Amino acid sequence: MEDTTHEPLNLINRVAAIDIAKTSLVVCVRVPHQERPDRRRQEVREYSTLMSSLLALADWLRCQAVTLVAMEATSEYWKPVYYLLEAEGFTCWLLSAKHVPGRPKTDKLDAVWLAKVVERGMCRPSLVHPKPIRQLRDLTRYRRTLVRERTREKQRVEKLLEDAQIKLSSVISDVFGVSGRQMLAALINRERDPRVLAQMARGAMRAKISVLEEALKGHFTDEHAFLAQMMVDRIDDLTAKAEQVTARIEDQIAPYAAAAAQLDEITGVGAIAAQEIIAEIGVDMSRFPTAAHLVSWAKFAPIDKNSARRKRGGSTGKGNPWIAATIGEIVATTSRSSTFLGERYRCLARRRGRKRAIVAIGNSVLTVIWHLLSDPEARFIDLGPDFYQSRLATQRRERDLVRQLEHLTGKKVTLQPAA
Repeated sequence: MEDTTHEPLNLINRVAAIDIAKTSLVVCVRVPHQERPDRRRQEVREYSTLMSSLLALADWLRCQAVTLVAMEATSEYWKPVYYLLEAEGFTCWLLSAKHVPGRPKTDKLDAVWLAKVVERGMCRPSLVHPKPIRQLRDLTRYRRTLVRERTREKQRVEKLLEDAQIKLSSVISDVFGVSGRQMLAALINRERDPRVLAQMARGAMRAKISVLEEALKGHFTDEHAFLAQMMVDRIDDLTAKAEQVTARIEDQIAPYAAAAAQLDEITGVGAIAAQEIIAEIGVDMSRFPTAAHLVSWAKFAPIDKNSARRKRGGSTGKGNPWIAATIGEIVATTSRSSTFLGERYRCLARRRGRKRAIVAIGNSVLTVIWHLLSDPEARFIDLGPDFYQSRLATQRRERDLVRQLEHLTGKKVTLQPAA
């Protein structure tokens, strides 16, 4: 098939674009015309998504001397195609649908239009990490999934205890601590005497024995015990699996140990959060020209909406939920700390509300992360919780003295830096 349009300047000479579905894909190749240099030649073919068919696609693209392959991010179906072509030595671009100008909607026309858009430089590729980071990301995401499932199972146990009128969670902050687990195991083993159960308290919990005796009076039946045993077994199984995944992550994170140690210095960032940050954003900050680009990509930069001189609060948009969860946990830990970021969170929460404070501190944390990963020699230095107060006090004192001097002299006072 020949495209009758003249060849514009600054084209990507040999480009392929793929429209991907679950079981098939349509690929359009656009290359220079052999006989008429001012024209483009294009060819459209259809392949299945089976391995042998994808290898045949790679051979055809190699015969066409294609230098760039572009495809839209369609569910999870793009991954095997992208990874195989990447392994075959092709430069691949993954494109978000919102970054591609509108076009007619059929598989063939999609592929042709996408090829034209890419060859003219009318779109930009999405971030796709190198293989080691992708493997690390799969592990950290699965670990977070296991932890979430374990948390839900613990919540089911607490609901089961409430159903049996056992108010243990009202007295113990962690039902699955040492004391709580012993009491729960005794309940499952048919111990129903609240005084015996309360005596299992350890440490500071022994000061609450009388309260525990009242909280442990209920109607915990054998049916409750059966369900509780199933839930506890599942919790232990999920814990064991999460520990296995963590051990694998520690092996995979070894090449990035220095970067993880840098991130661990940030207030609220521990070893697990550092692993998740590296897995989600990588360590190559050249992909983000400035810290603002990273913040915007993570959707921690509020979008202002101004119209007719009226300013409306804008949302940050929908970003990567995995990095958002990690940053949210970091902010929650930071908010309780006696640090610069902790004090800033509390000041913003009082003035603007908790949601805005979370976004603002998340923005600051990502900015710090960008600077640390951009410079291996950089180190995190906390400014201290009194940074704002000391600076504001100095500024107020300066304004007061200027006003007093202006009042005494009747002249305008302008401050100049000291020589």
